[in-house]
Amino acid sequence: MFSMCASTAAAKDAAAAFQVFPVARSVAQVEAQCADLLGDVARRERRVAAGADSKVGVLAGMDGITQAVDEQLAPIAFQAHVHPNTAVRDAAEACTLRFQDFASRLYQNAKIHARLEALAPLDPIDRQMREDLLAAFEDAGVALPAPRRATARRLSNEMAELSQAFERQVREDDTLVAFTEPELNGVPAAVWREAPRDPQGRVLLGLDYPVYGPVMETAHDPAARERMWRAFHARGGQLNLDRLAALASKRWAYAQLFGLESYAEFQVRRRMARNVATVQAFLDEVKAVVQARERIDLADLRSAKASELQQPLAGTPLKRWDIGYYIERVKRERFALDQERFRRHFPPQASVDFVFALAGRLFGVGFEPLEQALWHPDARAYGVFEQSGGQRLATLYLDLYPRENKYGHAAVWSLQGSSTRTGQRPAAALVTNFDRRGLTLDELETLLHEFGHALHTALSTTRYAGQAGTSVELDFVEAPSQMLEEWVYDARVLALFQDVCAACEPVPADLLARARQSRSFGKGLRFARQHLYASYDLALHAADVAEPMALWARMEAATPLSHEAGTTFPANFSHLAGGYGAGYYAYLWSLATARDLYTAFDADPLDAATGRRYRDTVLAHGGQFEPTILVTRFLGRAPNNNAFFEWLAH
Repeated sequence: MFSMCASTAAAKDAAAAFQVFPVARSVAQVEAQCADLLGDVARRERRVAAGADSKVGVLAGMDGITQAVDEQLAPIAFQAHVHPNTAVRDAAEACTLRFQDFASRLYQNAKIHARLEALAPLDPIDRQMREDLLAAFEDAGVALPAPRRATARRLSNEMAELSQAFERQVREDDTLVAFTEPELNGVPAAVWREAPRDPQGRVLLGLDYPVYGPVMETAHDPAARERMWRAFHARGGQLNLDRLAALASKRWAYAQLFGLESYAEFQVRRRMARNVATVQAFLDEVKAVVQARERIDLADLRSAKASELQQPLAGTPLKRWDIGYYIERVKRERFALDQERFRRHFPPQASVDFVFALAGRLFGVGFEPLEQALWHPDARAYGVFEQSGGQRLATLYLDLYPRENKYGHAAVWSLQGSSTRTGQRPAAALVTNFDRRGLTLDELETLLHEFGHALHTALSTTRYAGQAGTSVELDFVEAPSQMLEEWVYDARVLALFQDVCAACEPVPADLLARARQSRSFGKGLRFARQHLYASYDLALHAADVAEPMALWARMEAATPLSHEAGTTFPANFSHLAGGYGAGYYAYLWSLATARDLYTAFDADPLDAATGRRYRDTVLAHGGQFEPTILVTRFLGRAPNNNAFFEWLAH
């Protein structure tokens, strides 16, 4: 990172080096760094407002603030999710809230807004950057009367605090569920053998995914599955239900400041869909395709349950804690497929080396380990470089295994965005919670998905850091990563494992074929659930704000499996409290784009020429052009949803 007055030589030197992650060693260090950041960005704001940056202009001046945030705040904010020290995590969260207050004021700065309005862009990239910044200022309330501007700032800060508290409540859940060993019959011993015991000798299992998933999919005892399922869906509790209700109310109030009927309308108008009616029409199409398939899937599972229990079908109800178990059972019976069989084929480090090799084949980049002391001994740093010429491109951090109080899902944080204007190089952190014994095929798919986000950041070559990598419209951001999920089902792709791990046992061809066949089973259930999540999100952020739990119970009760009393799923639906509020539909919307993108790779998923063209026309540009423009350039035609709906119906 360089200041606006850095010399060209200094910029080149900095660009040549990989990032060294600034690990927070103490609360005092976080607080000092936070104070430095706030002082720095405040000085930069004054310079931009006064026009003191006339040599570089208002766009570069604002992007200088973004780069300062990348350098100083992004590592602090990220460590709130992964740092093992509670006090440091708390200090990091406090810093992000302090910055939120600054940002709320920054984007209401009328002088900077006036400079942006007066700016005549020199080219399409500057034009898009100007439009993006103007939208950010307008959405922050710069044009509102003074009393409503103050209300907008207050609401923004309160919403950020609620969102942070909601996510922390889920992340730091320490629930342990007790099981006797007979109750764990069917669950791989490696999942529970080393777990702690209570005074009665019962096994105590937490709710992290490497434990929760196997219990729900393999425990023969339905009562054991039910206890695990109910504990998992009780995370967050009443506190988070109250927080979600407050968030929905404040978001509605925020939209009202701008004369809009709902927070959903406020958010969607800045995305690919542009309006809620378009989103709803898309979701209706999805429902029309998956609704009948959902009932067929449920009938298959119910039949499997009746068969296992040797009881009449008419007297066999299907419960929500049965779903994962009987999906896996049917896959074993119908396709002779057991996800656990894949673990010996996909050791964790070999799986990492595999995705690196895939990126090398498709995009011409390599990865080298970096010696860095990071936030935890499990974390690793890698340098990303150009295979041809060795140019250093980006830094990538991996944190693969579960631990107490760590972020519990799989995600990528963009820590630093590219800027060809200053030479800043990207950095990203990929976080998962995998089993150290090895990955299932589903988990390898998850790794590739998240790696797609990391590549979007790492291979970005945008002029402005504010438009780098995943800084794109929300209903496009998942598409590049969702597209890569398809690669794990191709034998030609999986053959790369032998290039990086000669000792790894190849996946038998018939096993992979059965895995491909099994993908269609349960598709109706899976996407009906995604449709419900997206519909609930839109309803929660509609013009008539509903109480979150009552709304969820009513909507889930309308599904074939109905609603289980006493469960509080919305209390742990972290996407809604975070950046996907009024945007969960984006997972389905971007999947339609992903399936369209994949048509270019359908003939040969390892074609380097297609991979390079994809890198240069889509990944490299981040958000400096609208997604539709990028997809059209790559495909050579206007995008459509044909491939998605054909795949969904298959």
